[in-house]
Amino acid sequence: MATVKTNTVPNGSVSVEKEVAFNEFYTEVKEIEKRDSVLTPKQQIERLLRPGSTYFNLNPFEVLQIEPETSLEDAKKKYKRLSILVHPDKNQDDAERAQQAFEIINKAWKTLENEETRRKCMDVIDEAKARTDHMISEKRKRLKKEGKEGHIEEDEPTAYKHAVYVMTMKLFADMERRRRELELRDTEERKRKREQEIEEEEKASLEKEWQKNFEESRQNRVDSWKAFQSGSGSKVKSKKLKGFKPPKHKAESR
Repeated sequence: MATVKTNTVPNGSVSVEKEVAFNEFYTEVKEIEKRDSVLTPKQQIERLLRPGSTYFNLNPFEVLQIEPETSLEDAKKKYKRLSILVHPDKNQDDAERAQQAFEIINKAWKTLENEETRRKCMDVIDEAKARTDHMISEKRKRLKKEGKEGHIEEDEPTAYKHAVYVMTMKLFADMERRRRELELRDTEERKRKREQEIEEEEKASLEKEWQKNFEESRQNRVDSWKAFQSGSGSKVKSKKLKGFKPPKHKAESR
């Protein structure tokens, strides 16, 4: 009996270990299936061009479906995988939209590949976390004041992660709005300056034309004045001659 019992325990341990290993494997497979279910060309194109995508796609981590902590090497792998999926050559039945999706993925990768722009994106993530933490702190204070201390939704890791995600998207959207406002303001300023330059150019052109006409007509004015002066002198002289009466000739008396 003792021998049987000894054999049973190890076999039982092996059985439990196999069950645990199988469960882990099954969970991993399900995660892979879940991940791959949104990695078909059609689904990716739809995801990248969905309503509101203009703002969703401002976040390069969202576009490439990676975490901010993902290494650059892994991010590049994901970029290559996605770019192949949505490449227009692979989606000739929807080539135009595939091209748009392809460009969105390329832009996201270039943003992360560049050290400066990647750092700016990480600054947004850090600020999103800080604002979320502040929001949670304020919520706790409010509940404490109301005598309702206890568990809050963001205590759950998933809920906290979602709150950070929402705040991140908001910050990216705010940045884009500010960028557009500055761009519009800059465009209007450049337009105003250009209109002012055109006005000054036209004014200078008119002055130049006036000066040119003035110079060209100078001799005509001089000649006209001389002619006027000459004409006036002739009239005076002729009047004098006309008014002079020479003495009549008297016949000699013999």
